[in-house]
Formats: sequence, structure tokens, C-alpha cells
Amino acid sequence: MAIKISNRARAIKPSATLSMATKAREMRGRGIDVINFGVGEPDFNTPEYIKESAKKAIDENFTHYTAAAGILELRQTIAEKLEKDNNLKVDPQNILVSPGAKASIVNVLMAVCDPRDEVLIPSPFWVSYTAQVEMVDARPILLPTSETNNFKITAEQLDEALKSLCNPKALILNSPGNPTGTVYNESELKEIGEVCLKHNILIISDEIYEKLIYDGEKHISIASLDEKIAEITVVINGVSKAYAMTGWRLGYAAGPAEIIKRAARIQGHTTSCVNSITQKAVVTALSKDDGSVEKMRREFEKRRNFLVNELNQINNIHCNMPKGAFYAMPNVSYYIRNNGKGITNSIELCEYLLENYHIAVVPGAA
Repeated sequence: MAIKISNRARAIKPSATLSMATKAREMRGRGIDVINFGVGEPDFNTPEYIKESAKKAIDENFTHYTAAAGILELRQTIAEKLEKDNNLKVDPQNILVSPGAKASIVNVLMAVCDPRDEVLIPSPFWVSYTAQVEMVDARPILLPTSETNNFKITAEQLDEALKSLCNPKALILNSPGNPTGTVYNESELKEIGEVCLKHNILIISDEIYEKLIYDGEKHISIASLDEKIAEITVVINGVSKAYAMTGWRLGYAAGPAEIIKRAARIQGHTTSCVNSITQKAVVTALSKDDGSVEKMRREFEKRRNFLVNELNQINNIHCNMPKGAFYAMPNVSYYIRNNGKGITNSIELCEYLLENYHIAVVPGAA
């Protein structure tokens, strides 16, 4: 007799991003040449100086458990990075190192959310945000945006949404953003922060793409703008995107002491520590610079310029120029309405492109 699967597990939908990538890999396995735009990771290799640090850690037998929150050397290095790059003064004790920024977000949500709490998410959004909120029995509340406003929410929009909610707990803000490349400026962030202060909600500021920013734009951490805003903000970051370390699995959360303490306790009963070798490698990644990150950023900017310009040459397609990250989100609604193929949504369009043209892309509906 089959064991009943929990309602929580039944409610979680598979990642459309990973689903499309899996289909692309299966086709490649059958000898089909697939152009894969599906997975959000750099196609560069991890810089050599970081890999050498990992090899050294192995040779020195740094291969045992560490503190669940991460080795102190790494948390001190992260604190130094936050002060130098983001104008944030954070006690290393208020930093939690996790196996990826994804785990960092889940730990924080588990630390602050009760059932039926509401977490606001600007839309379009990274596919896992809503699933993560639902996994902690909270409710994702989507804040729609438009390409005419570069996919940004406004402080007024946020304020109105919060007035209508019963149990608002947090706002997840991603800048630079996935999948739109949206970058909020200082005044926009300050206004959003003031609204969050007014309604006493937490800001979960996902800054994983901070070093991948273009056109002279400057990344600003919302927590750096005001001490009071810092008191209600958890900064999420990591090394996967900027340092081409997606498989190494290390992210971190930095924020209010009580939240980080509780999140660390949760992690202690789930994943325990990040693997020790990765921690040593990330100390090196954050404390040294051989120019690799800037080299990759320039290449991403070059590709962005080419891709977006080419997309905008296609009749009835429009694509905003993303200011950060490494994604483009074209408006293809014309071809969903007028295709003669029976395609009714972006998921079906992406499946059509993969099956007929061997191009893997992620549907906007994801």
C-alpha cells in the first residue's frame, strides 16, 4: 500500500527552468544539437586561483565538519566584503553561510514566517520564490510590474498592497533581478525601505547578481541607505553567479541578530554546514581578485548588447535592455495571439521552439 504524500509536497510544482533544461539534455543525449538558454548559470569555468585554494584545503585535510553557520574566517571575510563593496557594517556573528543563496532564503523564511503570513514578491520573479514561501506555509502575494516601468514596483504600489493584507511579513526584493535584469536606483530603494518600515515588514534583499551590472549602473544595497532600514533587512548573496561557482553551492544571509541566530539553528537540523572545502575556496574568492569577475562581466555585457539588439530586430517582438544579471525577457505576446499553431501561452511557445527549432528558453509563465 502506497504511503500518502503530504499536501505540502503535492502543492510544490517542479521548476519550469529545470524542466526545460532536462528536456534539452535529453535531446542532446539523442544526438540533437540544442542551443540551451534555459539554465541561469555562467558558461565560464571557476577561476584558477579559487580552484587552487580548494585543492590546498584538501591537501591540508580541511575536510571535516565546521560550525553550522560557517567558519569564522569566512564570515569575517564576508563582513569585510559587505563593508567594502556595500557600505554595510555587519558583525560576523550575524552572518549565516548556507549551501547556496536558495538555502539562505529558505532558512530566513522559516525563521520569520508563520502559517498564513504573507510575503510580497514583485512579478516577474525567479521561479523558486513562490515555492519557497509556500513550503513554509506562508502565502506569496504577487506585485505586478510592466515593461514600461522596467519591471519595477513603486513605493506607492507597495504601500497600497500592504494596506490590503492581513498578515504581511516580508518583501523579497531582487536587484539586479532575475529574469528581467531590473536594477533599482537609490531613491527607489529608499522609498521602498521607508514603506517597509512604516508597515514593519522584513526586507529579504536578494543581491546575488550585484557584480553583473551594466551601462555604468551602480548596485546599491537597500540596507546601506538607513540604519533603521538595515534593522529590518536580511541581505542574501553568494558566489555562484559572479564567480562562476554554481556547483560549489555557497550563499549567505546577513542581517538582524535574532533572525540569523534562528535561521542558523534551523540549518543545524537540516543541511548542517556548507562543505568545508568550498568555504576555504570562497575565502580566497572574496579576498583576492585576479580580474576574472570583471572579465566575465564585460563578456556578459557584450552578449547582452548583441542578443537584445537582435531580438528587437524581429517583427512584433520587444525586449527591454536589462541593466544587470544575464537574462533577457522579450515580449512575445504577439506570437502567442497570432501563430496559427494553436499556441496559447509561453510554456507552449517554449515547447514549440525546443521541439521544432532545438532552442531551449524559459517560459515567462514560469
